[in-house]
Amino acid sequence: MTPRRARPEEAAALRDLVRAAYAEWVPLIGREPGPMTDDYVARIAAGEAWVMEAEGTLAAAIILEDSDGALLLDNIAIAPSTRGRGLFRHLMDFAEAEARRRGHPCIRLYTHERMARNVALYLALGYVETRRAEQDGFPRVFMEKPLGTAA
Repeated sequence: MTPRRARPEEAAALRDLVRAAYAEWVPLIGREPGPMTDDYVARIAAGEAWVMEAEGTLAAAIILEDSDGALLLDNIAIAPSTRGRGLFRHLMDFAEAEARRRGHPCIRLYTHERMARNVALYLALGYVETRRAEQDGFPRVFMEKPLGTAA
């Protein structure tokens, strides 16, 4: 499976995928995480949304933005029914390749500070914590991964 840009007619399916992927976090953080309320029509129109399909439906998505000298990995979502198939790692590798293709020296991301599992996962993938701060009403952990020249 290769990530491809999301198409305009997939906005509702993309929103539904993200809502399903993030639903488990609502009880932990006490409200819907930011990706659950994002505007996927706008994300698709801006060329920021990439998806992967499995068995004819959207299985995973990633939102990538060019931002302040880096590629911002704004959101990565894996459908609960397709977890454990390596899609997360595939999309993370794709993000790195895309950052290099666009000439960025690093990838930045953030996650809710209560999502400790995610923080640990990103640390294991070579990201470093750069700061913690409140953003849009969420206590977030900001992380960055410098990219070498090797693909």
